[in-house]
Amino acid sequence: MSTAEPNTAERTDVRAQAPQAPQEPAEDRRRVIRRRTLTLSIIVLLIGIPAGYLIISANQSRDSGKDKEARYAATGLTGGTPSKVQQRLYNVPIPYQHAAVSYYETNNWKTSRLYVQFLTTNQGLDTFLKAMGTSQAALRKGDLPISARDRRIVDWDFSGTGDWRGLTHRRKDPLPTQKIVVNRSNPRYPEVFVVSATTP
Repeated sequence: MSTAEPNTAERTDVRAQAPQAPQEPAEDRRRVIRRRTLTLSIIVLLIGIPAGYLIISANQSRDSGKDKEARYAATGLTGGTPSKVQQRLYNVPIPYQHAAVSYYETNNWKTSRLYVQFLTTNQGLDTFLKAMGTSQAALRKGDLPISARDRRIVDWDFSGTGDWRGLTHRRKDPLPTQKIVVNRSNPRYPEVFVVSATTP
């Protein structure tokens, strides 16, 4: 009787292996260069455009201020009465009895000025000076406190014949200081010239 021999066939143990992800083909050099160029372009656009806009905007703002000042300087005084806000800010209260009013305003970071010219009556002159905190008694014959520079800006000429009188009404900053010249060549209708300057 023969005994069955155990199956001695060799067995191979197969270990379970985790499935591997498929390998992506390596990027070719042209594609890498194209991707990096695109990224760099986007960064330049994101930074460059806003920076360029700020520079252009700053230059335009500065130039427009210069252009505006030059344009108004070229035209000189503007016919009409300054606004109530301007009159209050510069303490130049135009009297009710007035005619031929014209004005010009300049602004910069250091000093703002309002130039005003008008005709009025003797009562109107009294009212005007009193509202400013002074009076006709303070006017000095022959005194022309408005500087040559200020006269050039609005083309005022005080060299002609006339009964010229002037005063400077100084006030502590930031309150405005007024320089006033009055031509009394027509005794009934004095002509008033005012430069009021305020420092912000």
